[in-house]
This record gives sequence, C-alpha cells and structure tokens, in this order.
Amino acid sequence: MSSHHIVRDDQEPALIIANGEACSQELLGQLLEWSPLIIVLDSAIERVLELGIKVDILLGDFDRGFDVNYYKEKQYPLEIVYTPNQDKTDLEKAFDYLIEKGNKAVNVIWATGKRADHTITNLTNIVSYRNLLKIVILDDHSKVFLLQNSFEKWYTANTILSLIPIGKVSGITTQNLFYSLHNEELTIGYRTGSSNHVIQDGIVSISHSSGDLLLMECWD
Repeated sequence: MSSHHIVRDDQEPALIIANGEACSQELLGQLLEWSPLIIVLDSAIERVLELGIKVDILLGDFDRGFDVNYYKEKQYPLEIVYTPNQDKTDLEKAFDYLIEKGNKAVNVIWATGKRADHTITNLTNIVSYRNLLKIVILDDHSKVFLLQNSFEKWYTANTILSLIPIGKVSGITTQNLFYSLHNEELTIGYRTGSSNHVIQDGIVSISHSSGDLLLMECWD
C-alpha cells in the first residue's frame, strides 16, 4: 500500500454542496473548515460564489445555457467535471467521482428541501453506495446516513432518531430506544421507525440482518 493511500484513509470527508435548500451559515462553516475537497453541483455554484466560498470542483451537465467559463474566471483554479449522463443524478455522479479519486467519506449539504422528488431521490440513492463511500446528508434539522448491520453510538437522552427502511429491512433489534424493536421488520410506506427517541444518556445500539436501513438524527 502506498503512503498516498494511507493519507486518504484518515482524511476528513469531502463536501458536496447540492442544489436544494441552503443550510445555515453555521453548519456550512463547520463543514467547510475541515473539508479537504469541495464539490458544487451545477447551478448551485451561483449561490455558493455569492457566499464567497472557495470551491475545488464544479460538476454537472450544465444545460439551460449555463456558462461554465464565467465561473472558471470568477474562481481560479476551478476544476470543471462535465457529466452529461442522464441516467444518474448530479449527486450520484459526484459520488462516483469521489470513489474514483479514492475518497472514503463525504458530507452532503443542500440536498434536501425545495423539490420533494430531489429530496426523496437524494436520501434513498445513498443505499446503492454501501461499502463504497460513507455518505452523510445534513441539513439544519437532521443528519442521515446508512447503517451497517450493527451500529453503536453514544447519544444524550431524548435525542430523536428515526429508522427509515429503504424497501424492506428485517431482523431489526434496538437498545436504549423508547420504542424498542426485537428482531422486527420495517418496510418503507407501511411501517417505519420514525420519531423514536433515546431513553437515557448512553449507547444506542441498532442491528439488522438484511436490507438497507437509514438512520436520521433529528434536532428541532
């Protein structure tokens, strides 16, 4: 293994700024401070540059008479990644780009809100990147990520946690959640584990035997 790869493994997550609802300056600032690489999707670049943020990559299919060169001049050096493939969303293309470059983890902001179709697609598509890229989608109200088959994390009492199955998830068992599950099944649209909460300060453990289970940490 080359030293180059060793550096990659413990690197802070990259940051993708998608094209949905903007988040607070506070959240944006926290994420920007640590991100080694910042990717902006398509026309979100207009809003991002207005905020005076330095970005590394502009990625998208740039339709609707979008003048890429204008942004290259506004911010140098800016790498332009043109992704005309219509079978994937810009967000998925950005995930593919990061995997290709050897990144292991990414935070995503501005990926929820505004259009409901985009929000649903962005949240559910992360399951296909299981084992390829650790993806966390954040906004001002929540943080969403895919759970490994067994998960443990320390939380304070009353933290709201929602378990969201993408499709069907079997063999779910939880500890330290108010509505506990014992080897149970959740199915999107029929039975989900929305708005559960932590009983007491301490470790929450969630395990499942099959399927794709998202966890949403909520604060409001």
